[in-house]
Amino acid sequence: MPIQPEFLLTDILIWMLVAIALAFTWYVRGHEHLRAPWRKVVRSASGMAAATVLAFFVVVGLADSVHFRRVLPSDGGTTMYSVEVLSVLDVLASSLRMRKEKTYSAPLATHLFAKETIERPGGKTIRDYPRLRYGGAHLEYPQNDWGLDVTRRALAGMATGAAVWLAWVLLLCVWLARRAAVPTHAMFATMWHGESEVPWRAVLATLALVLLTVGALLSLSGAYHVFGTDKVGQDVFYLALKSIRTGLVIGTLTTLVMLPFALLLGVMAGYFKGWVDDLIQYLYTTLSSIPGVLLIAAAVLMMQVYIEINPERFEVTIERADFRLLCLCLILGITSWTGLCRLLRGEALKLREMEFIQAAHAFGVAELRIVTRHILPNVMHIVLISVVMDFSGLVLAEAVLSYVGVGVDPSMTSFGTMINSARLEMAREPIVWWSLAAAFWFMLLLVLSANLFADAVRDALDPRIRSRTVSVARLRELAAQKP
Repeated sequence: MPIQPEFLLTDILIWMLVAIALAFTWYVRGHEHLRAPWRKVVRSASGMAAATVLAFFVVVGLADSVHFRRVLPSDGGTTMYSVEVLSVLDVLASSLRMRKEKTYSAPLATHLFAKETIERPGGKTIRDYPRLRYGGAHLEYPQNDWGLDVTRRALAGMATGAAVWLAWVLLLCVWLARRAAVPTHAMFATMWHGESEVPWRAVLATLALVLLTVGALLSLSGAYHVFGTDKVGQDVFYLALKSIRTGLVIGTLTTLVMLPFALLLGVMAGYFKGWVDDLIQYLYTTLSSIPGVLLIAAAVLMMQVYIEINPERFEVTIERADFRLLCLCLILGITSWTGLCRLLRGEALKLREMEFIQAAHAFGVAELRIVTRHILPNVMHIVLISVVMDFSGLVLAEAVLSYVGVGVDPSMTSFGTMINSARLEMAREPIVWWSLAAAFWFMLLLVLSANLFADAVRDALDPRIRSRTVSVARLRELAAQKP
C-alpha cells in the first residue's frame, strides 16, 4: 500500500461530529416542528452569507483532518513508512509547503527582506537584497516585470473564480427549476430579484466574492508568497491555512466536552432544587472563582509533564501535538461549562412550574421521563444558541492561550502560535507585519462569520424572539385590514 492511514484522536472526533451533524439534519428533515425554526435560519440573508464563508473554512479544516504516511522506497522485504505525517491539505498545498526561503520576505516580494553580503563574479562583495529562490524566480527583470505579472496572474485567477461561479449558478438554477417545474430563466430571474424563499442572491454574491478572492490567491501563490514568509522561510499563507483546523477543533470539540456537564448539572439544579441545587451552585460558583487562565495553565503544565515522561506512547511528533490539542479541548471544556449551566438552571426553574409539568406530576409520571420528555426538549434552543455563539469565543481563547505559552504544542500551527511568533517580529526595524496581519484577517473572517450565523440561529430558535416577531406581524396584518 503506497500510504498508511494515520488516525489521530482529533481526526476521529471531528469525523464523528460530522456524522452526528448529518444524522441530526436527517432527523430534523422528518419532523415539521423542528424544520420550522431552521427554515427561518435559511431565510436569513446574513445567516446564509455567513454560512457560505464558514463552509469554506470547514472544507479546509476537513481536508486537513485526513492524515496518512507515505511508503519509503526499499529494496524489498519489510515495508517502511515515513515518519512525516501528511494530510490531504498538505498534498493539495504541496507547492506552498515545500517552497521554503532562507528567511523573511514581504508579501508578493521577489527579494529577501533584509540585506546580505552578496559575492559578485570576480570576488567583489556588495550589500544588497538577495533574490528569493521561489518568489518571483521566473522573472528575469523583476524591477520592470513584477507589477504587470502580478496583475496578470491576479486577473487570471479571478477569471477562473468567475467561471466556477457561473458554472455553479447555472447548475443551481437548473436544479431549482426542475424542482419547481418552471423554466430555468424564470428561476434565475426570481433569484436575481431576491424573490425566492431562500436568499440566493445574498448567497451567490458572497460566493462570488469568496471565489474571486480564492482564485486570485491561488493564482498568485503559484509564483509568489502571497502573504510573505516567516523567520525560517515558511510560506505564511500555508501556515494560515493550517491554522484553520486548529481553530475549528478548539471551537467544536471543546463544546462537546462542555455540553454534558452544563446540560446535566443545569437541568438537575433547576428541576430538583433543594440540596441538589445548593450543591451544584456551590460547585460552579467555586469553579468560577478560580482565575481561568491560571487553572488552564496548571492543567496544561501537568499534561505536558505526562507527555515528557511517557514519550513511548507517541510514535511521531504530530501524535504528541495532537494529544496536547485534545487535552487542551478537555481542559477548556471542563472550565467553561458554568455559564451555560446557569442559563439552563434558570430555564429549568421556570419550566418546572409550568402547567404541563404540574399535570405530568399529577398523573404520576416518573421524574426521569419528565426530564427527558418535557424539560430537555424545551431547553435545547438555549443549548444550540450557546453552542454556536461560544464557538467564536473559544477560537479567540486558543489564540490568547497560545500567545501566553499555555496553548497548543509549539510544533502545531495555529493562529495563536502565529501571533506569538509575530510578537518579536513587530519589534524589528523595519517591522515584519505580515504574519500578524494574515492571522488577524483569517481569524476575523472565521469569527465574524460564526457570530453572524449565531445571530441567525438565535433569532430563529429563541421562542421569545419568535413570539415577538409573530405578534408584530399580527399587528401589521390588523393595521392593514383597517379601512
